[in-house]
Amino acid sequence: MTLSWVDSHCHLQERYVADDVEEAAIDALRRARDAGVSGVVCVGTDEVTSRQAVALSLDVGGRDHGASLPEVRAVIGLHPHEAGQSRGWIQPMIDEFAGGIAGIGECGLDYFYEHASKEEQREAFCDQIGLAFANELPLVIHARDAWEDLFSIFESEGVPPETVLHCFTGEPQHAQRCVELGMSVSFSGIVTFKNATALREAVKEVPLSRLLIETDSPFLTPVPHRGQSNEPAYAPLVGQAVAESAGLSVLEIAAATSTTAERIFGLGSPLPGK
Repeated sequence: MTLSWVDSHCHLQERYVADDVEEAAIDALRRARDAGVSGVVCVGTDEVTSRQAVALSLDVGGRDHGASLPEVRAVIGLHPHEAGQSRGWIQPMIDEFAGGIAGIGECGLDYFYEHASKEEQREAFCDQIGLAFANELPLVIHARDAWEDLFSIFESEGVPPETVLHCFTGEPQHAQRCVELGMSVSFSGIVTFKNATALREAVKEVPLSRLLIETDSPFLTPVPHRGQSNEPAYAPLVGQAVAESAGLSVLEIAAATSTTAERIFGLGSPLPGK
């Protein structure tokens, strides 16, 4: 049986625009297709990259690029690093591209770098939780060294029905708490790193129906390609490492993670204008 994967979190749109050549992203999607990737979720971190993600999604969905490419869905929002910026653009962008937005994020808390103050991060996070609820959209979370505040905010604000903790880097008990709160948990190329023993243990705390895989490309390139730019074509390497950690077959992980990502982000549903 042919394996099919969904890269549930990447930033391919930054290559799409940074190179100022559409073919850079299209070529990356062709390589992903050839590697067995059927869907890609491009995630914004601010207004510019969010609009780029939507543009890439609509372009791939609306034009003929030859042989079929992986579906692309766009998630828009404000990263905790940028939490001091205005969030007033998010709802208008949702309204502008009605039906073309697959989620809110990535948002959350990052106390490791703390590029924005903790207060700014918490305010931006709470606002975007509210937007996810109001628009009935999935929520994509970034969390680093902020578990206590993250869980406290969710306990007070509520957890949107489809919430994804992306690029999980916590301990097994944090994964367990995410599951208790109803979240899905996504693992990146870090799970392939030699010293990521605790992370591989955390995989075992997540039910198969709540597991996702991602590249977070162009960052966090998995073994054996570390040192190179990451891209969606490497998603199967993440999936293989997750399968080994979970004690399950690669086929089981590919099928389950793809089904969950398709459900959460609407892959397989037509985009506006199609």
